[in-house]
Amino acid sequence: MVKWRGRRQSKNVEDRRGAAAAGGAGILIMLIRFIVGRFGIRGIVLLGIVGAGLYFAGVNPMALLQQQTAPPQAAAPADDDTSQFIRVILAETEEVWSQQFQLVGQDYPEPTLVLFSGGVNSACGYASSAVGPFYCPGDQKLYLDTGFFAELAQRFGAPGDFAAAYVIAHEVGHHIQTVTGTSAQVRAAQQGARSEAESNEIQVRMELQADCYSGIWAHHADRTSGILDEGDIEEGLRAAEAIGDDTLQRNAGRRVTPESFTHGTSAQRQEWFVRGYRTGEVGSCDTFSTQQL
Repeated sequence: MVKWRGRRQSKNVEDRRGAAAAGGAGILIMLIRFIVGRFGIRGIVLLGIVGAGLYFAGVNPMALLQQQTAPPQAAAPADDDTSQFIRVILAETEEVWSQQFQLVGQDYPEPTLVLFSGGVNSACGYASSAVGPFYCPGDQKLYLDTGFFAELAQRFGAPGDFAAAYVIAHEVGHHIQTVTGTSAQVRAAQQGARSEAESNEIQVRMELQADCYSGIWAHHADRTSGILDEGDIEEGLRAAEAIGDDTLQRNAGRRVTPESFTHGTSAQRQEWFVRGYRTGEVGSCDTFSTQQL
């Protein structure tokens, strides 16, 4: 079990749990209110014209207005165990990556981690909890619905504190890719890809590098702060196995199609995490130059 209690907690956490995120009908309602408030009677006339157009196109505008966004969930206490754990893990990543950036004479721009429940708005758009944890390059923030940890344990069979820490460290890995310019290079390469399969392969290399970066964090956290305990790495490997593309497709009863992979196989995700963990060196995470992933 990760020895996280009593350690420094990051201040770069924004807790939005319990806040309603406007999506779907909520955005439509806000737009209507804006038009009416801005243009008055002319706005009402304009809305009537738009509504008539929708009606004759086969869309019932009243049905859209009657849709309700999910009611906001009760906010979790700001100092609950889950929040404290996340703040400690984020602080640990800050320590490790600050040191790594200092080695090359640079300052580490610390990202913000946003906790949410149900759905969230980011610079990358609206996202529901179904998308899982993600990193948005547009605002350089990590987004995490803490309910994902329970899903990781129950649905994917990967329980444990370190499994959760691995997920956080992986998303921090995407932040590293953004601030070093790797993400921009990947997007440019994907735009020039000749097929969806080629674009997916580039994405796989990016995800595996983030796995390797999470292994680098584990390497240094284990040796410098002593936060890891016996069995923690095994928890991380189980998590990497559980969310490999081939395992996810197989467990969903689908045919395994490598050309559709976007994150890598279970074996690949484990391999690159271990590579980062064993070496602790950023140079060992060059997934873009190797032929064999």
